[in-house]
Amino acid sequence: MVFPEFEYIRAASVEEASNLLVELGSGAKIMAGGTDIMPPMKDKALKPGYLVDIKNIPDLDKIDYEENAGFRIGSLVKLYAIQKNEAINKKNRAVADAAHYVASRQVRCKGTMVGNICNASPSADTAPILLAMNTTVKTFRTSPDNGRSIPIDEFFLGVKRTVLSQGEIVTELDIPDLAGNEYAAYVKHSVRKAMDLAIVGVAVWIRMDGDRIADCRLALGGVATTPIRSVKAEKVLIGEKITDELLEKAGTAASESCSPITDVRASAEYRKDMIRVFTKRAIRKAFENKAE
Repeated sequence: MVFPEFEYIRAASVEEASNLLVELGSGAKIMAGGTDIMPPMKDKALKPGYLVDIKNIPDLDKIDYEENAGFRIGSLVKLYAIQKNEAINKKNRAVADAAHYVASRQVRCKGTMVGNICNASPSADTAPILLAMNTTVKTFRTSPDNGRSIPIDEFFLGVKRTVLSQGEIVTELDIPDLAGNEYAAYVKHSVRKAMDLAIVGVAVWIRMDGDRIADCRLALGGVATTPIRSVKAEKVLIGEKITDELLEKAGTAASESCSPITDVRASAEYRKDMIRVFTKRAIRKAFENKAE
């Protein structure tokens, strides 16, 4: 299949890329791994006049870890690198699991976690765990402020829509560290174990105080126009001991807090029931993912 005509521009710096995107306007699209932009271009669903390639910009392909602070993941870090990173697997296995769930190994070797969230698909595998972990999205833009820090729960506006302005480029994701009494997990339900988009995805972060849940965040993917928090389920969990009865109540509350659609992959009723089931699984898995 023939691609639509476009002009390819390789940016040497974040500043140059930002200025180009502003100068060229809405007809210009940014490209890193290209896994979310090339398929719709081949299908003629996307016809940008310009592609601004940032994949050779230095210092955006690093994973940094600081004790008690957490991970800084650059915008050019490949999903496969996150999946296999030793420190991430030891300190926050849930993030590595979410990266592993994205598409195929071939796609993960090209695509980035930042690209996965900037594409803003409601079924994006990495979005729920980043939301549950209270991640901060760092950006650069030439105007008006040289960039900003965006709480992840303010990042998504709708299907394929984020708060990023024209010329604003995500430079890194800051994921807080897990303390000794904190746990996290991401679980996904799809038709096949690999390749498929999530029918539903559930991520959880839990902080314990003794044998009771002191605080938690529960995030759902694939059941709304954006990844969402289930505050109703969180309220059910906070202050309680983990029991089978509590997990059933939390799963029911999570199911009741979303309004999924019916599409070719699943009915709305099926998605709601799977949210109930996978909420329980995510909480159980969180305690299996103890950081080392």
